Order: sequence, then C-alpha cells, then structure tokens
Amino acid sequence: MNEEIHNAYEVIKEGGIILYPTDTVWGIGCDATNPEAVAKIFALKKRAETQSMIVLMNGDRMLHNVFKEIPEVAWQIMDCAEKPTTLILDDPRNVAPNLIAPDKSLGIRIVKEPFCFKLLERMKKPLVSTSANISGQSTPKSFKEISPEIVKGVDYVVNLHRDKIAGNPSAIIKLTNDLQVKVIRK
Repeated sequence: MNEEIHNAYEVIKEGGIILYPTDTVWGIGCDATNPEAVAKIFALKKRAETQSMIVLMNGDRMLHNVFKEIPEVAWQIMDCAEKPTTLILDDPRNVAPNLIAPDKSLGIRIVKEPFCFKLLERMKKPLVSTSANISGQSTPKSFKEISPEIVKGVDYVVNLHRDKIAGNPSAIIKLTNDLQVKVIRK
C-alpha cells in the first residue's frame, strides 16, 4: 500500500488525476486546491462545472482549514454516522474555485479507509472525489465496471482493491450556516 500511496501522491503533486478506491465507490481524484487538475476531471467526466464534486479529508485540521464556520450539528452527524456521510457546508476557502458550488457550498467527507486516509496525510490537502463514470452514466460497483475511457483518461490507476465490490454511495446532508438541514441522499 505504501508504494501505491507514493505513486498516487507523485502524480497528484504534479497536477495529475488518479483513479482510486474510496470508502464507498471507485473515485476520480486530484489535489482539491489545483483548479487545472479539477478542470481535467470535469472534462474527463463530461460534467458541467456547475455540478459540484466533493472532497475527502482525513480530520478536523483539514476541515478547519477549509471552513471557518462549522455548524455544531456537523460534528454530531460525523460522530453518529454509521455509514460514510458527505456533508455539504457553506463558504469553503483554500480550495480550487471551480470546486465551489454556485450556492457557495462544498461537499466533504471525512474518511477512515486506510489508503485514502494515508494519501491525505501525505498530501496535507483535501482530495477531490467523484464517482468513476461519465456524467449521467451509472456508478460502477467494481473496478471492472469502470469504462475504458475513464481508465485511459486518468494519469494513474491505484492498484488496490480491484476485486472489491463497492458499497453504496455516501449519504449526503446539506447543512447551512443558518442551521438549516436537508437530507439529499439517505
């Protein structure tokens, strides 16, 4: 695993995009602070830049670096969540502008999955995570279901967990600074 972390980090550091296993489904990712790398993912997925992507983080420090205000309920949800949960929070900073949704929000997920966690530790920056499919197509449940166009379109494919069948995509909950809560996906 350490070699895969090293290889992925070297590609990301140079502005490349990777295909990698997450705590939910296979994802396409890059340095969340690099707008050119983010644009490559939008192009590969044939996705409109108005359709936002999420970022993975590995803990409180990264979360505080991106959000000045974090609603108290966000911590409660993260503590109580029994499955991977993406929170959409208001007013992100220190990320690529093309990651921020038109309503000035950003989806984040704190990961514990060892590969992602250790890669984030090495990067010291958030990692973009979006499902490994062309926009509008179904989300692949395993590596072998990922279209050749996606596999060929990334700069590096992580060689881990290729036989694993993915779980479901994460739950998504939007929390606004004025304390509104909206469940987008259970």
